[in-house]
Amino acid sequence: VLACGEGQLAVRRGTFRVPRVVRLAGDAVVGLPSDDWLLGVAGSGTLTSDNLVARSVVAGELGATGVRVAVRSAGVNFRDVLIALGMYPDADAVVGGEGAGVVVEVGSDVTGFVPGDRVLGVFPGLGSSVVVDHRVLAKIPDGWSFGQAAVVPAVMLTAYHALRDLADVRRGERVLVHAGTGGVGMAAIALARAWGLEVFATASPGKWEVLRSLGVDDAHIASSRSLDFEEKFLAVTGGQGVDVVLNSLAYEFTDASFRLLPRGGRFVEMGLTDLRDAAQVAAAHPGVRYEPFTLFDVGVERLGEMLAAVMGLFRDGVVEPLPVSAWDVRRVPEVYRFMSQARHVGKVALTLPRALDPEGTVLITGGTGVLGGLLARHLVAGYGVRNLLLLSRRGLAADGAAELVAELEAGGARVAVVACDAADREALRAVLDGVSLTGVVHAAGVLADGVFTDLTDGQWSTVLRSKVDAAWNLHELTASRDLAMFALFSSVAGVLGSPGQANYAAANSYLDALAQYRQHRGLPATSLAWGFWEQRSGMTGHLAARDTARMSRSGLVPMTNEYGLALFDSAVASGQPVVVAARLDTAAIAKSGVVPDVLRRLVRA
Repeated sequence: VLACGEGQLAVRRGTFRVPRVVRLAGDAVVGLPSDDWLLGVAGSGTLTSDNLVARSVVAGELGATGVRVAVRSAGVNFRDVLIALGMYPDADAVVGGEGAGVVVEVGSDVTGFVPGDRVLGVFPGLGSSVVVDHRVLAKIPDGWSFGQAAVVPAVMLTAYHALRDLADVRRGERVLVHAGTGGVGMAAIALARAWGLEVFATASPGKWEVLRSLGVDDAHIASSRSLDFEEKFLAVTGGQGVDVVLNSLAYEFTDASFRLLPRGGRFVEMGLTDLRDAAQVAAAHPGVRYEPFTLFDVGVERLGEMLAAVMGLFRDGVVEPLPVSAWDVRRVPEVYRFMSQARHVGKVALTLPRALDPEGTVLITGGTGVLGGLLARHLVAGYGVRNLLLLSRRGLAADGAAELVAELEAGGARVAVVACDAADREALRAVLDGVSLTGVVHAAGVLADGVFTDLTDGQWSTVLRSKVDAAWNLHELTASRDLAMFALFSSVAGVLGSPGQANYAAANSYLDALAQYRQHRGLPATSLAWGFWEQRSGMTGHLAARDTARMSRSGLVPMTNEYGLALFDSAVASGQPVVVAARLDTAAIAKSGVVPDVLRRLVRA
């Protein structure tokens, strides 16, 4: 550590991590057309935006039994990664196969769904909207997010079909579930325990605690990274082995798994990289029935029956929703790389962005301030927003508030200015009551600078209240609403540090963390770590020329309004939870001796 030359490191699960600011590379984000689109593979076999492309499509015909769904979230499966890499056996297979969204249109023969219903199901691909046979849809239970719902179909139906239809399991039988902390593995363990089976499971040792949380004890847990599971499970069972193997491993791991069926049994194969011949398996392992399958070979009728049965298990509390981590769909290359390294636990979902609802309202805290007003004008002129709710502590009494309202209304918007401190939870709740929100922008903030060792409780409270308390209130009070935007005005002070602003840096780091927290839960969020704006605001009006000169020498160049608003557009379109939105002078950074190392490395890169 001392020899590596890094100023700071974090150690997490035995891995060293270093802070880095990186340029938003072109291959990191998939651009989405403004009209209907479908995610496809361009054919290069790489996990980049050169290969994963969202193409504009014409909306498909509905048909008598069809339901058109506006997709809000889609589940991710390892099959998708294999398709993107060109390694899937079916050359015509498309990425995506499950999701959740809102019904927008139904066919003439459909009676179980109406427009506005929240549904989940087996989807034919990953796009902004899909047409689905109504038989493979189900209504989303109350209280579930779109992300929770989107990851149900593939894993639950795969596990159900494998255990019930193919293995025909019976209470008291022993089942070995490989990769038990993956989506299918966790679903299979949940079903097996509900049906009275004795569960054995493998996973990488770092994930064993997850297996324990699912009710699997240490005697029934082994590593999926070594062949030791064969010897251990034979010893635990007195040489009898198991009755059913649910397999997703390959090669020597598959051979070892066959040997865990010494009395015969059912070997259900979900993997596609090491398929065996059923007759050869039967000859080499007497009494073993080899059952390879893919879920999409199952007919629509049976898929619908199984989906109804699975939703019944959820409704009765027999099984619980799987843990899910969500990512913005524009980050799909990053997501597929993450999955290809088997770093996930449970399921991964993609959330799909949508445009601001022209009939909805956008709330802006600090809405009568300089930056709040700039953004309000930009949302009206550039995004077509027609309803604005501007919050500030002084309301219409704030300087320039009446003039701002007049300008916005002249642009066709309806504007309400309310005196409200968003850090006051009950006051904010009263303001939000009855408002149909489509977006939230938290632009409020105050400064109370001082040398770190001299900062008082009052200085900390003043800054944290306006940033942190208000942001958390906005998050909690809108979490159940179907927002299209949740933007947080953060600062580079939280990323790079800023002399005399320890409290302000901490408050803005909290906003960055909140954005990641929300995205992880399938909620929209973008935290913009702003650089210095050229136009003075209530927070920067006190700065002297020497202060701005010092910042410029360190490489942070003041931004014009046009530059800053263009960065806002790029940031919210990136799908990234945290974006440094600043104008940098790379030559000044290269020469400066006071620039943080994370920024200097960015310039070298």
